[in-house]
Amino acid sequence: MIKITHFLKRVNIIFLCLGIVGCASIPTGFLKPSEGYLQKRELQMKQYDTTDQEKIITSVAGVLQDLGFTLDDSETDVGFVAASKKADATNKGQVAGAMFLDILAALGGSSGNATAQTDRSQVIKASVISKLSLGGDKIVVRVTFQRIVWNRANQISRVETLSDPAMYQKFYDSLSKAIFLEAQKI
Repeated sequence: MIKITHFLKRVNIIFLCLGIVGCASIPTGFLKPSEGYLQKRELQMKQYDTTDQEKIITSVAGVLQDLGFTLDDSETDVGFVAASKKADATNKGQVAGAMFLDILAALGGSSGNATAQTDRSQVIKASVISKLSLGGDKIVVRVTFQRIVWNRANQISRVETLSDPAMYQKFYDSLSKAIFLEAQKI
């Protein structure tokens, strides 16, 4: 009898939890893409008139290396390449402002440490996915560039997706040339 009572209590608790979760509503516009989504997607994607996935991935890897990236991972079968490169993130204006704040803090009698919060280094990551188009006669390539920025206190201060059109244009110009040269066996 005691086992049945415990079982019924557990069943009631489960139904109560499901009832509470079921009452939660989905926020308005939850699945609606953000403004600028189509522009970002257009910036990140390009189609090529080939169905040779291996040729595309080989060209992508070569272009990323030419742009100073180190290949982190590559899966030719699924059309994936990941690469990264380290770069300096020091911003002279940011450093000057932080030094000014530190001086003001010192004059005010407190110990400021704004300089430790200035950017020091960054890692730029590139992720490339390629797949057949819906028609099956082209390959669609999508690249995204992200960066992780560390401050002088060696803490991550920022993680963001880069949306500089010149960066994406340079990648796709180089990729188009590499695919053309590969096709011509040059």
